[in-house]
Amino acid sequence: MIDIKVPTVGESISEVTLLKWTKPNGAWVERDEVIAELESEKATFEINAEQAGVLIYGAQEGDTLKVGDIACQIDETAPKPEGAAAPAPAAEAPKKEEVKSTAPVTAVANDIKATPVAAAIIADKKVDPQSIKPSGTGGRILKDDVLNALSNPGKQSYKGAELNSRNVRKEKMSNLRKTISRRLVESKNTTAMLTTFNEVDMGRIMEVRSKYKDKFKELHGVNLGFMSFFAKACAIALGEWPAVNAYIDAEEIIYHDYADISIAVSTPRGLTVPVMRNVESMSMADVEKKVVELAGKARDNKLTMEELTGGTFTITNGGVFGSLMSTPIINLPQSAILGMHKIQERPMAVNGQVVVRPMMYLALSYDHRIIDGRESVSFLVRVKELLENPELLLFGKDPVKTLLEV
Repeated sequence: MIDIKVPTVGESISEVTLLKWTKPNGAWVERDEVIAELESEKATFEINAEQAGVLIYGAQEGDTLKVGDIACQIDETAPKPEGAAAPAPAAEAPKKEEVKSTAPVTAVANDIKATPVAAAIIADKKVDPQSIKPSGTGGRILKDDVLNALSNPGKQSYKGAELNSRNVRKEKMSNLRKTISRRLVESKNTTAMLTTFNEVDMGRIMEVRSKYKDKFKELHGVNLGFMSFFAKACAIALGEWPAVNAYIDAEEIIYHDYADISIAVSTPRGLTVPVMRNVESMSMADVEKKVVELAGKARDNKLTMEELTGGTFTITNGGVFGSLMSTPIINLPQSAILGMHKIQERPMAVNGQVVVRPMMYLALSYDHRIIDGRESVSFLVRVKELLENPELLLFGKDPVKTLLEV
């Protein structure tokens, strides 16, 4: 019998949470096969089987385990089942039953299942499926569920609750959420945080994307998004205003001759901030590929500790959720964070004429202990200039002025 223990995942981390078992209890597992996912206060990681054998649980999902605790055991002496395949997870059984059900199921919006009659009424009456409490097996919406919703127009309950419910639910705060909470409060309490705003005309960037997006995708295999423009613009501006790329360590200021830019990624479990290294040395395609890679790892809980630490500056995009303006909180120990927002068409005065332009508000929150108003405002103005004139991203200078040496 082999004991599988919780590994050491960081100097300051003493306990983790067992998120889920990837194999059922009593299943046959192969050597190096992933058997569980754990969550520390900073990231998630996997446990692999050290030997082939039968998996025997020693902990349950949601349990808090200390580093060195036995998470499970593997009986390497057990005979391998015929067929060499691990038994199907118990969660798959209901799916098979649903397929065999004699009651037909029709898919409606938001991946909600409904019987044909219920789906027809929903479509005819234009009822929001999210406002209907399903009573059928497997979360299926029945005819009576829709009729009940129609009999209470303008009234709805939260999903899974009755009308006029006073139910209160309690859930244990995850280690990741505890860390987010602690670090945000620490940031507010330990920095002299101030936010400066500006706005950028996104018209030129949108023109470039529209003109080259197909060719870019064909050559590089990724979409041409906004993040590469913002990351490259920030990398140039950080080199020109090094205080924005620095942070305070006791009585010293640590400057960085490189731009390791963190990007805030929202996941169902909470906010993670993976890092892109040496953005100043990356191409636009490199940035877009790295953004896709990090975002995918964040959603799949595959980010490593190395990918989550060491950033010198952060970019966060609240615009994807519809935010028009916000004041982002500094990501410690960094000294500044740039907030992107929703692109909105607004009337602007251009050369004495009122024209409609696609505008975005930018917000730079910074630690006033190390960054003065001159640095913060100049940095944001420089980012605005680079975004409104994408050709400057090539080497940070106007080509014509460079040619004329003026």
